[in-house]
Amino acid sequence: MSWFTFNLQDFSISFLSILFEGVPFMFIGTLLSGIIDAFVPSETMEKLLPRNRIAAIALSGVLGVVFPMCECGVVPVIRRLIRKGLPVSCALTYLLAAPIVNPIVALSTFAAFRGQHPGMVTSMRLLMGFGVACVCGIIVQRIPSRALLNRRMLAAPRKRSTASRMRAEHAVLALDYAAFSGERSVVFPVFFPPAEIVHLRDEAHAEERFGQKIIGAIRCAAFDFLDVGFYLIIGAAIASVFNTAINKEVLLPFASNHLLATTGMMVLAGLLSLCSTSDAFIAANFLTFPVTAKLAFMVFGPMMDMKLLFMYGLVFKKRFTFIFALGLFVFVLLLCLALTPLLP
Repeated sequence: MSWFTFNLQDFSISFLSILFEGVPFMFIGTLLSGIIDAFVPSETMEKLLPRNRIAAIALSGVLGVVFPMCECGVVPVIRRLIRKGLPVSCALTYLLAAPIVNPIVALSTFAAFRGQHPGMVTSMRLLMGFGVACVCGIIVQRIPSRALLNRRMLAAPRKRSTASRMRAEHAVLALDYAAFSGERSVVFPVFFPPAEIVHLRDEAHAEERFGQKIIGAIRCAAFDFLDVGFYLIIGAAIASVFNTAINKEVLLPFASNHLLATTGMMVLAGLLSLCSTSDAFIAANFLTFPVTAKLAFMVFGPMMDMKLLFMYGLVFKKRFTFIFALGLFVFVLLLCLALTPLLP
């Protein structure tokens, strides 16, 4: 039997199933990103997280419990939060942890491994997902943002400084006084061009235009949906080729060796590009593989698969994405191999 056999019908079914599985979560994520852009002030990011950076990273790792997100929808949300002022280290931690550390994934994992130590497998998956995400966040914390973010992210408007906000408040007060008193000429500081003054006034009175905020949120969500959807389609196509054309029996000889089994399952997770809410049902069917290999499949896949490799390019530089993917692969592999003697 050939190891590679392409069938257009099987490819179409697999391709559409990945899209139908991922698009709803991507739609929710892009809609949430639009709401964040329209309704969340930049200063909120500073108030939300603790000042201690380690504590902030740890809190970001458990936000998935409150805001559960699939990996298909978390990328546009993270992109918007970074533009709102969220530190890159905290954003990356949430990006990696949210698809794993959330109640939906916990329930699906427990159900999938019923009869195969479900409590242990579920708790180990959540702990490993949280631990790996926090370690990556701590490492990234020491790297300058300009070495991580791509040009589009660096060129995005950033939050204003305190001095700029104070000047904005004075300008808005002057405009309000002019409107109230009927005066047509108001003296503004020389460093404020007229266009900027109008922009600041619009921001100050944004709460009075709820309808316009809704329209802005929808426009932003539509832009993100089209932007992210292109990369989702590319990743789904590549994953579908592997899903349908590669003979799965090729992987069976790897099951008896822990190193080869774990490595093979991680590569498989990256190529299949499954949703984190359903990948446990696939992993549980590899009965001849060790538990550590299945854990590696369920931890590495939601953090870095084929579609995410393209989608991460919307936020990070290509060089960083490649190095990060390689480092994450090695880290998860070594962690799972270290846990082999402790697990059945």
